[in-house]
Amino acid sequence: MKKMIIHGGKALAGSVTIGGAKNSTVALIPAAILSETPVVLDGVPHIQDVTNLMAILGEMNVDCSMTEDTLTIDPTKIEFKPLPNGKIKSLRASYYFMGALLGRFGKAVVGLPGGDDIGPRPIDQHVKGFEALGAVVTNDNGVVVIESPTEGLHGARIHFDMVSVGATINVILASVRAHGRTVIENAAKEPEIIDLATYLNNMGAVIRGAGTDVIRIEGVPHLRAKNAHTIIPDRIEAGTYLAIAAAVGEGVIIKNIISEHLDAYLAKLEEMGVKMKIDEDSIFVYPSGDLNTVQIRTGTYPGFATDLQQPITPLLMKAHGESLITDTIYPKRVRHIPELRRMGADIKTENDVIIIHHVDHLHGAVVSADEIRAGACLMLAGLMADGTTTIINVENILRGYDRVVDKLRAIGADVTMADYETADEH
Repeated sequence: MKKMIIHGGKALAGSVTIGGAKNSTVALIPAAILSETPVVLDGVPHIQDVTNLMAILGEMNVDCSMTEDTLTIDPTKIEFKPLPNGKIKSLRASYYFMGALLGRFGKAVVGLPGGDDIGPRPIDQHVKGFEALGAVVTNDNGVVVIESPTEGLHGARIHFDMVSVGATINVILASVRAHGRTVIENAAKEPEIIDLATYLNNMGAVIRGAGTDVIRIEGVPHLRAKNAHTIIPDRIEAGTYLAIAAAVGEGVIIKNIISEHLDAYLAKLEEMGVKMKIDEDSIFVYPSGDLNTVQIRTGTYPGFATDLQQPITPLLMKAHGESLITDTIYPKRVRHIPELRRMGADIKTENDVIIIHHVDHLHGAVVSADEIRAGACLMLAGLMADGTTTIINVENILRGYDRVVDKLRAIGADVTMADYETADEH
């Protein structure tokens, strides 16, 4: 167990390079088992979820090797294995093995996913998609068993009742090798969906419409990776560092960024009065003056990302007046609020609306990162605060942020990691 110690109040300057997108990576790695040849991924972030996925693949006799930011996956000797184990429980994205195993073997046995506790994440839309393709899905004491008919999966028209990134990805993974055409309606449009489709198409899949709400897939009998795939930059990591730069920066440049993926977020920063210079693949954030209050409402892409409502929250405390956040995706995503109050924040929730008021100073405290983005929020608060902030359960931050301590120290932050031995600190 580790803890992060931040000595706050320091102005930051320099550059940060964004890593590959976590939410792409955790789909691309399971998708590799659909290939009949070795797969190479470039720009892989150094995060705990990648380590966990590599361990799961290892249990299926899939060789994985990582050098720098390049991950090589060799699924040529893969063995089918049920995956209701401890590693699966700790990783929400493990549910992408449902679609990947179903597409590769015609069956999957996967423990119900764990991950961040930020409210219900039902898999009913995943099940609806698998059943439409002809699979039989049963739940055996928390273990999902999915089996295709003897003749294999068949294409189908699937209309999701709600937009779901996970269900969209899982149905793509299951249907790329099914017989015939699959049409997914009300599909998620996130950049990570496009990244997955590009990756699979380069293996020989036929996927059209990724990035729109209708995706069409013509099933193919074989997938073979021929070229390395470079993962898109992580827009959530980028948004987090943009907030850090705006809150405590004296001129910070964020590199390896696709600004179009952040249009809704950048619009809110501009509305607040954050001054930025947006270039082709980087954004320079100028030192901030007085900031304006804003109202934020999260939504499905291309709306304001739910994963960025927590990282932007400490920045809102610098604006004079009252800012409001309504998270329509995960309204119960509020576990950062009592922790911020420990640090002197004037923040509360009423009827699932987060209400933030200006404070002149935050002070250091011992706080708990109960999930990834709450941890990012507390990290920024710690950088803003007077004194020392200690973040426990820091493993949650490391699950989602590539080499975060190194990146913060490179721009002048006083951040260290230490062993955490006692539960009495919080």
